[in-house]
Amino acid sequence: MPSGNKHPYPFLITLGTLGCLGLLSFFNNSFSIAGHTLRPLDVLADLRPVEAAAPADSVAVAAVPDSAVSPLERPVDYTSYTGILDYGYNTGRQGTGMKGFIDALRALRAGHRKKVRIAYFGDSMIEGDLITQDLRDSLQANFGGKGVGYVPATSVVSGFRTTIAHSFSGDWMDYHFKNTPPAGTELGISGHVFVPAPQSWVRYQPVRRKRLNEFNEVSLLYGRGRGDVSINARHIKLQGQARINAYTFVTDSTERAVTLRFNSEVAAPFYGACFESSNGVFLDNYSFRGISGIELGKLSRRMWKDMQAVRPYDLIVLHYGANVLFLPENTRFDWYEKPMVKVVDSLRRLFPETSILIVGTADKAYKKKGKYITAPGVKALMKIQHNFAESRGMAYWNLFSAMGGEGAMARWVEGDTALANRDYTHFNFRGASRIGALLYKAIMDEYEEGQL
Repeated sequence: MPSGNKHPYPFLITLGTLGCLGLLSFFNNSFSIAGHTLRPLDVLADLRPVEAAAPADSVAVAAVPDSAVSPLERPVDYTSYTGILDYGYNTGRQGTGMKGFIDALRALRAGHRKKVRIAYFGDSMIEGDLITQDLRDSLQANFGGKGVGYVPATSVVSGFRTTIAHSFSGDWMDYHFKNTPPAGTELGISGHVFVPAPQSWVRYQPVRRKRLNEFNEVSLLYGRGRGDVSINARHIKLQGQARINAYTFVTDSTERAVTLRFNSEVAAPFYGACFESSNGVFLDNYSFRGISGIELGKLSRRMWKDMQAVRPYDLIVLHYGANVLFLPENTRFDWYEKPMVKVVDSLRRLFPETSILIVGTADKAYKKKGKYITAPGVKALMKIQHNFAESRGMAYWNLFSAMGGEGAMARWVEGDTALANRDYTHFNFRGASRIGALLYKAIMDEYEEGQL
């Protein structure tokens, strides 16, 4: 076929059709068929400038700041949000969300109260005061306070902890979640109770760190019974009828340490010592290696109530997950969910005015096809923990998202500056410090939001 045989008519027909459609676009060309109105034809729509939204709509949105909207009304995806979600508004009992704690901080700042306390429960993720030491330090720097808070009689991480120097004799009996205390001896909320032998001793010494370099108020926590104890060679008699009793004294400015020596043949069970100043924020670290949180259900209601009477808390934090994810590909956690629901329900009933914060699980990585990836169980567990908070009117902080979400643990382990250990589960000192800072920021965002 000759290459020059090209007819001009198809081109002219196409050009004419486009011209007619373009002309129609300038008129209202909509029409109806059988009661259905078709949209107007406008082939030039993509070339027209986009009109701004109606000013009235813009003003309506801008006129309502976030602080004026209930947290439940904000369009937030819990799986990716890095702030604190406060579900205290769910039940009308706002003390169980963050409100009670935030109000306590404001009252402290205004001089209407002297102390605000936090009980932070967790597993080995917070062992040795990791995470909690940084959160405590930031809160004390902002709101005042000195002192490390609660320290047990003995500890498997005493040599690892850097916020207090802690030593003890080897003759203490430590009863805890994983063994059975003798009849009549109750576990404290730390999951431990310590029974001294004659001449058992424990020594606490401050460290050279700001807000931790001296002791001021010291409280000894002990159980029902009596005992003869020397405090730096000063003899005192301990006697109490409650499950938790407190003996509080102020240290002499010349005393650089506190040594307790138990002299009785039969002594009251001992739970530990607390170190505070006369006012400020105080955070007690209640770590217990290898537990999932359901063990808190073993503590008696009377123990919780007596502890709250002696040492009232404005915020309870539950930070668990690492020991639930021991099978990384498992996504069924019925064994954990049902008993943990009982724990959080019990806490809500026991402490209706205390804020309760659920810290969601951190990322956990496992090796698959030669690469470390987020375990499938992480998101399944995260959903369960979020449901605890949402359905029970508590607060929730998504640690998984705050540390970077999918694949974060691998990045924290393998980055130029390692923030987590090679087990792809636990944070190192640097990583724990960063988590503490992230949680502090989330809390302060809640505090400052109410000031707007």
